[in-house]
Amino acid sequence: MPPAGDNSLGKTRNFFHLHMVSDSTGETLMTVARAATAQYEDVQAIEHVYPLVRSTRQLDHALDEIEHAPGIVLYTLVDPELADRLEQAARAAGVPCVNILSPVFAVFQSYLNVRLTGRIGGQHALDADYFHRIEALNFTMLHDDGQIPDNLDEADVVLLGVSRTSKTPTCIYLANRGIKAANIPIVPDIPLPRQLGELRRAMVVAVVASVERIQQVRQNRILTLNAGGFENETYVDRRVIAREIAVTRKICAEHGWPLIDVTRRSIEETAAEIMALYRTHKSALANGGVA
Repeated sequence: MPPAGDNSLGKTRNFFHLHMVSDSTGETLMTVARAATAQYEDVQAIEHVYPLVRSTRQLDHALDEIEHAPGIVLYTLVDPELADRLEQAARAAGVPCVNILSPVFAVFQSYLNVRLTGRIGGQHALDADYFHRIEALNFTMLHDDGQIPDNLDEADVVLLGVSRTSKTPTCIYLANRGIKAANIPIVPDIPLPRQLGELRRAMVVAVVASVERIQQVRQNRILTLNAGGFENETYVDRRVIAREIAVTRKICAEHGWPLIDVTRRSIEETAAEIMALYRTHKSALANGGVA
């Protein structure tokens, strides 16, 4: 049963303790746990994360927390002795305990007919792919908000959009997937960098949102900065925003650039669509076609 509830907003929200025990960073556990929790309305997890648990002493800390705040236990532990000890403690406490990778390992082993290596944090190895992602992240940070346009064609993706359409976080997300992403703001009456018309390998894509969404985000931004004045009034003016959106749509239509409406999309969903477009673009380049 959830340990607590909150109806301060007129709606009861149930809380429960969620313990995540990992011998690596715990990122896999958090991703799975949050995806699962999101499927339940009015429920919120009180997260307890225990990363890098690789000894009995480290596990003891997690077991103490589970005893004092019982709840669901998820884990990824390669060491069978540690995993068994955690399972036993969970049974004694009367709480559910799940190794989230166990069913996946079973399917892989059955299909591939190979033994499990039991390598801790294998997905975080310092291999060529890892350094490729670091290189992409460095490129993305250097090319944020229209900076250094001279080498735009070294990018994989060039993302265009008006202010407050989540260009920077989307580019950072793409960089963490190994995609070099530059972003350039679209501002009416200010020409885009001439280098955009000279691109040969980079893919250009633009993002747009509804007037209401952009206005809301900009107003929150101004409140956060505690800023005022005529310029900020113009910044959140619906007519000005509508014109910016119209300019964005016109530019994309003229150049044949894809346009993604991010009004109701998360950054992850936007990035997923961009990556799908980029795969098609990359395939066309590899086949010598027009990207």
